Amino acid sequence: MNSSTSQSALNDIENPERLHQHMAVRWEKVIAKENNSARHASLHVRASIVGRVGIMLLSCGTGAWRVRAAMNTVARALGLTISADIGFTAITLTCFDGTESFTESLSLAATGVNTHKMTLIEKFVADFAEKYADKKPQIVHQQLDKIQKQPGNYSAFMAGLAAAIACAGFIFLLGGGPIEMFGCFTGAFAGNFTRKKLGGRRWNAVATTALGVAAACLTYVLTLFILGQWIHLSSAHEAGYIGAMLFVIPGFPFITSILDLSKNDMRSGLERLAFALMIIFSATLIGWLLALVFHLHPQNFLPQGLSLYPLIACRLAASFAGVFGFSMMFNSQPKMAITAGLIGAVANTTRLELVDLSQMPPAAAAFVGALIAGVAASLLNRYTDFPRISLTVPAIVIMVPGLYIYRGVYNLGLNNIGAGATWLTRAALIMVFLPFGLYVARFLFDKDWRKVD
Repeated sequence: MNSSTSQSALNDIENPERLHQHMAVRWEKVIAKENNSARHASLHVRASIVGRVGIMLLSCGTGAWRVRAAMNTVARALGLTISADIGFTAITLTCFDGTESFTESLSLAATGVNTHKMTLIEKFVADFAEKYADKKPQIVHQQLDKIQKQPGNYSAFMAGLAAAIACAGFIFLLGGGPIEMFGCFTGAFAGNFTRKKLGGRRWNAVATTALGVAAACLTYVLTLFILGQWIHLSSAHEAGYIGAMLFVIPGFPFITSILDLSKNDMRSGLERLAFALMIIFSATLIGWLLALVFHLHPQNFLPQGLSLYPLIACRLAASFAGVFGFSMMFNSQPKMAITAGLIGAVANTTRLELVDLSQMPPAAAAFVGALIAGVAASLLNRYTDFPRISLTVPAIVIMVPGLYIYRGVYNLGLNNIGAGATWLTRAALIMVFLPFGLYVARFLFDKDWRKVD
């Protein structure tokens, strides 16, 4: 028996009467006539559980390997064999039970990052065989409804504050001083607050990114203008506006894209990579256009004036703040965000000191930093219920060379092809080595990750 269905954005279930481009699945109707336990339910009902777990986990921003592993765990508990084709926003799933098969196609209108919900789903999957497989399907879907309807941990104001903290730390690590940090704090707050509010109205990713970056850059310029009325400011402070828009860096889709490609999940990897590049270039192009309007030019920051040990201490603090802020933006609870911040503080400071003290090439130092983050997260994963990726991605987002990317696009926009290509090449090398470091750490500590079966 073969059948097909499609799903809208997951929260459409609460509002089924509304018309959507991606139509909602009424899960309660799929299982309405089922009286057996989930383990002994009809094939299409068991398939609905497997598919819903997969599409919910996909909506949290994780990669194809983790989604497939979760569906496999549930399917085995239900006595099914599955074959899944997983993309960035869609899953095509076939469930086999003896001589019968059932195929369903599930899709999302959009996807995001929600590490808290990811943790809840993974706990549900880990407990499924023992707690849920012998209960009625209605109870299973009610538990999934409960997880799905979990509100975000932070309001738009708190999300803006998290971005402000992250970008203030980020700009210090790039070489900025107190003036740049304050400008990035106000700019990133305004930008992510705007993006969060527009996202709540279901505006698409390109629009929310472009308007969020515009709000961030305009606020940074306005902040410098106001400060300039009270104190004398050098034109070098204008370079910090780049940091105000770094909150849009698509860390999860980019990192998971490379990890998926390394596991031969080509569809998911290429779709995620395309999305990440779309967001990166949307942000940098808006930043470039505003720079032309306000006559801002990329230039080196003023010297920070710190000796070695105070600089290391400040880098540890700034790295922690940056990673903690990014983790909050991903909806991590405070304990998870603090853990990621501690990992990122050590990994990123080590990376920076390798470049400064041993003249290691930035790409090689990025690999070492990512490897440290991956190893630390793998060790902690054995003692906590935090998904490994929820710790590693925030920890290495702070290492993404947003300044290099922007300078590359800026120079290309002015037809300085040689300079633009140089900056983008430097950025590409670092961005390739970051997920490669995580891959090596995962290869060393996860025996299943090494296999192709």
